[in-house]
Amino acid sequence: MPGTVRPVVDERDGLLAFLAQQRDGLRFAVHGLTDEQATSKPTVSALSLAGLIKHAARVERYWIVGILAQRPLPEMQTQDYEAGFRLEAGETLASVLDNYAATAAETEAIIGAIPDMGQPVPVPKGVPWFPQDVEAWSVRWVLLHLIQETARHAGHADIIRESLDGQTMYELMAASEGWLDDLKRWQAEYASGQE
Repeated sequence: MPGTVRPVVDERDGLLAFLAQQRDGLRFAVHGLTDEQATSKPTVSALSLAGLIKHAARVERYWIVGILAQRPLPEMQTQDYEAGFRLEAGETLASVLDNYAATAAETEAIIGAIPDMGQPVPVPKGVPWFPQDVEAWSVRWVLLHLIQETARHAGHADIIRESLDGQTMYELMAASEGWLDDLKRWQAEYASGQE
Protein backbone atom coordinates (compact mmCIF):
# COMPACT_ATOMS: atom_id res chain seq x y z
CA MET A 1 0.00 0.00 0.00
CA PRO A 2 1.47 3.38 -0.88
CA GLY A 3 1.91 6.18 1.65
CA THR A 4 -1.57 7.48 0.89
CA VAL A 5 -4.83 5.59 0.67
CA ARG A 6 -5.86 4.63 -2.85
CA PRO A 7 -8.87 6.36 -4.43
CA VAL A 8 -12.06 5.06 -2.85
CA VAL A 9 -15.43 4.34 -4.45
CA ASP A 10 -17.78 5.02 -1.54
CA GLU A 11 -17.97 5.59 2.20
CA ARG A 12 -17.62 1.93 3.22
CA ASP A 13 -14.68 1.40 0.89
CA GLY A 14 -13.06 4.59 2.18
CA LEU A 15 -13.43 3.70 5.84
CA LEU A 16 -12.09 0.19 5.30
CA ALA A 17 -9.20 1.51 3.18
CA PHE A 18 -8.16 4.04 5.82
CA LEU A 19 -8.39 1.37 8.52
CA ALA A 20 -6.24 -0.97 6.40
CA GLN A 21 -3.63 1.75 5.99
CA GLN A 22 -3.40 2.24 9.75
CA ARG A 23 -3.08 -1.51 10.25
CA ASP A 24 -0.25 -1.46 7.72
CA GLY A 25 1.47 1.20 9.82
CA LEU A 26 1.60 -1.28 12.68
CA ARG A 27 2.68 -4.11 10.41
CA PHE A 28 5.44 -2.04 8.80
CA ALA A 29 6.79 -1.10 12.23
CA VAL A 30 7.90 -4.69 12.82
CA HIS A 31 9.35 -5.30 9.36
CA GLY A 32 12.61 -7.21 9.66
CA LEU A 33 12.51 -7.59 13.43
CA THR A 34 13.06 -10.72 15.50
CA ASP A 35 10.65 -11.76 18.24
CA GLU A 36 13.16 -10.45 20.78
CA GLN A 37 13.32 -7.02 19.11
CA ALA A 38 9.54 -6.88 18.64
CA THR A 39 8.94 -7.59 22.33
CA SER A 40 11.60 -5.21 23.64
CA LYS A 41 10.61 -1.99 25.38
CA PRO A 42 13.21 0.63 24.39
CA THR A 43 11.36 3.56 25.93
CA VAL A 44 10.08 4.18 29.46
CA SER A 45 6.69 2.95 28.24
CA ALA A 46 5.56 -0.60 28.96
CA LEU A 47 4.63 -0.97 25.28
CA SER A 48 6.38 -3.21 22.76
CA LEU A 49 5.71 -3.47 19.04
CA ALA A 50 4.41 -7.04 19.23
CA GLY A 51 2.26 -6.09 22.21
CA LEU A 52 0.77 -3.14 20.32
CA ILE A 53 -0.17 -5.37 17.39
CA LYS A 54 -1.71 -7.94 19.71
CA HIS A 55 -3.65 -5.19 21.49
CA ALA A 56 -4.81 -3.58 18.22
CA ALA A 57 -6.17 -6.92 16.98
CA ARG A 58 -7.92 -7.51 20.28
CA VAL A 59 -9.47 -4.02 20.27
CA GLU A 60 -10.62 -4.41 16.67
CA ARG A 61 -12.31 -7.75 17.46
CA TYR A 62 -13.94 -6.22 20.53
CA TRP A 63 -15.43 -3.35 18.50
CA ILE A 64 -16.37 -5.26 15.36
CA VAL A 65 -17.28 -8.72 16.63
CA GLY A 66 -18.29 -7.95 20.20
CA ILE A 67 -19.96 -4.54 19.99
CA LEU A 68 -21.04 -4.19 16.36
CA ALA A 69 -21.91 -7.82 15.51
CA GLN A 70 -23.03 -8.54 19.11
CA ARG A 71 -21.28 -11.93 19.16
CA PRO A 72 -19.73 -13.30 22.36
CA LEU A 73 -15.95 -13.08 22.70
CA PRO A 74 -14.94 -15.67 25.30
CA GLU A 75 -11.25 -14.70 24.97
CA MET A 76 -12.10 -11.26 26.36
CA GLN A 77 -13.45 -12.85 29.53
CA THR A 78 -10.37 -14.93 30.33
CA GLN A 79 -7.46 -12.67 29.48
CA ASP A 80 -6.38 -9.90 31.83
CA TYR A 81 -5.95 -6.44 30.36
CA GLU A 82 -2.15 -6.30 30.71
CA ALA A 83 -1.76 -9.69 28.98
CA GLY A 84 -3.35 -8.10 25.90
CA PHE A 85 -0.19 -5.99 25.52
CA ARG A 86 2.44 -8.74 25.73
CA LEU A 87 3.24 -12.02 24.08
CA GLU A 88 2.40 -15.02 26.22
CA ALA A 89 3.95 -18.49 26.10
CA GLY A 90 3.58 -19.93 22.60
CA GLU A 91 2.91 -16.56 20.95
CA THR A 92 5.36 -15.17 18.40
CA LEU A 93 5.50 -12.05 16.29
CA ALA A 94 4.43 -14.16 13.31
CA SER A 95 1.42 -15.57 15.18
CA VAL A 96 0.36 -12.10 16.32
CA LEU A 97 0.64 -10.79 12.74
CA ASP A 98 -1.37 -13.78 11.47
CA ASN A 99 -4.04 -13.09 14.07
CA TYR A 100 -4.16 -9.42 13.04
CA ALA A 101 -4.59 -10.43 9.38
CA ALA A 102 -7.41 -12.81 10.34
CA THR A 103 -9.02 -10.05 12.40
CA ALA A 104 -8.83 -7.68 9.42
CA ALA A 105 -10.48 -10.25 7.16
CA GLU A 106 -13.22 -10.83 9.74
CA THR A 107 -13.80 -7.07 10.01
CA GLU A 108 -14.10 -6.68 6.25
CA ALA A 109 -16.56 -9.59 6.02
CA ILE A 110 -18.75 -8.23 8.82
CA ILE A 111 -18.73 -4.66 7.49
CA GLY A 112 -19.32 -5.89 3.93
CA ALA A 113 -22.50 -7.66 5.04
CA ILE A 114 -24.03 -4.59 6.71
CA PRO A 115 -26.39 -2.81 4.29
CA ASP A 116 -26.55 0.55 6.10
CA MET A 117 -23.54 2.38 7.56
CA GLY A 118 -26.01 4.35 9.67
CA GLN A 119 -27.30 1.17 11.34
CA PRO A 120 -27.45 1.70 15.12
CA VAL A 121 -24.86 -0.06 17.27
CA PRO A 122 -25.90 -0.21 20.95
CA VAL A 123 -23.54 1.50 23.39
CA PRO A 124 -22.51 -1.05 26.03
CA LYS A 125 -23.59 -0.04 29.51
CA GLY A 126 -21.34 0.01 32.53
CA VAL A 127 -18.13 0.99 30.71
CA PRO A 128 -16.92 4.12 32.52
CA TRP A 129 -15.46 5.83 29.44
CA PHE A 130 -18.55 5.24 27.26
CA PRO A 131 -21.27 7.88 27.34
CA GLN A 132 -24.15 7.00 29.63
CA ASP A 133 -26.59 9.29 27.82
CA VAL A 134 -26.15 7.80 24.31
CA GLU A 135 -28.15 4.71 23.36
CA ALA A 136 -26.43 3.86 20.08
CA TRP A 137 -23.58 4.74 17.74
CA SER A 138 -23.66 3.96 14.03
CA VAL A 139 -21.55 1.45 12.10
CA ARG A 140 -19.89 4.52 10.56
CA TRP A 141 -19.00 5.87 14.02
CA VAL A 142 -17.55 2.51 15.10
CA LEU A 143 -15.28 2.40 12.04
CA LEU A 144 -14.16 6.00 12.52
CA HIS A 145 -13.39 5.24 16.17
CA LEU A 146 -11.46 2.11 15.19
CA ILE A 147 -9.42 4.12 12.66
CA GLN A 148 -8.63 6.63 15.41
CA GLU A 149 -7.58 3.91 17.86
CA THR A 150 -5.45 2.08 15.29
CA ALA A 151 -3.79 5.32 14.17
CA ARG A 152 -2.94 6.17 17.78
CA HIS A 153 -1.21 2.82 18.19
CA ALA A 154 0.52 3.09 14.80
CA GLY A 155 1.99 6.35 16.11
CA HIS A 156 3.16 4.60 19.26
CA ALA A 157 4.73 1.93 17.04
CA ASP A 158 6.59 4.58 15.01
CA ILE A 159 8.19 5.94 18.17
CA ILE A 160 9.10 2.52 19.53
CA ARG A 161 10.62 1.38 16.22
CA GLU A 162 12.60 4.58 15.83
CA SER A 163 13.87 4.07 19.41
CA LEU A 164 15.02 0.57 18.49
CA ASP A 165 17.07 1.30 15.36
CA GLY A 166 16.22 4.73 13.99
CA GLN A 167 14.10 3.40 11.12
CA THR A 168 11.04 5.41 10.16
CA MET A 169 7.67 4.57 8.63
CA TYR A 170 8.43 5.42 5.00
CA GLU A 171 11.70 3.47 5.03
CA LEU A 172 9.97 0.49 6.62
CA MET A 173 7.02 0.68 4.23
CA ALA A 174 9.37 0.89 1.24
CA ALA A 175 11.46 -2.04 2.50
CA SER A 176 8.35 -4.10 3.21
CA GLU A 177 6.87 -3.43 -0.22
CA GLY A 178 10.11 -3.66 -2.19
CA TRP A 179 10.59 -0.04 -3.32
CA LEU A 180 13.34 1.08 -0.92
CA ASP A 181 15.75 1.88 -3.80
CA ASP A 182 13.12 4.20 -5.34
CA LEU A 183 12.69 5.98 -2.01
CA LYS A 184 16.43 6.44 -1.55
CA ARG A 185 16.74 7.77 -5.12
CA TRP A 186 13.87 10.22 -4.51
CA GLN A 187 15.41 11.33 -1.19
CA ALA A 188 18.75 11.99 -2.89
CA GLU A 189 17.10 13.95 -5.70
CA TYR A 190 15.00 15.93 -3.21
CA ALA A 191 18.05 16.73 -1.07
CA SER A 192 20.07 17.90 -4.09
CA GLY A 193 17.19 20.16 -5.17
CA GLN A 194 17.14 21.81 -1.74
CA GLU A 195 20.75 22.98 -1.93
